Amino acid sequence: MSSENLDRGLVLDAVRVTEIAAIAAWKLVGRGDEKEADQAAVDAMRTALNDLDIDGEIVIGEGERDEAPMLYIGEKVGSGKGPA
Repeated sequence: MSSENLDRGLVLDAVRVTEIAAIAAWKLVGRGDEKEADQAAVDAMRTALNDLDIDGEIVIGEGERDEAPMLYIGEKVGSGKGPA
């Protein structure tokens, strides 16, 4: 696979992950519970990221490990196989 195709694939995967998180939060819009909507988005994003064949690490997340249960800075995501 060429570098351009690999990059395009990663970009499309990132778009899908973002879309999945947005849809999860959107389902809770207007219910008055911002934390529930945020948690739904975080849960959906983490699941989607872990489904990707990447060796990823969160660099901008919900906070430091002790402050955030998911998507904390330094958390490993992806299958561990594939590009970093």
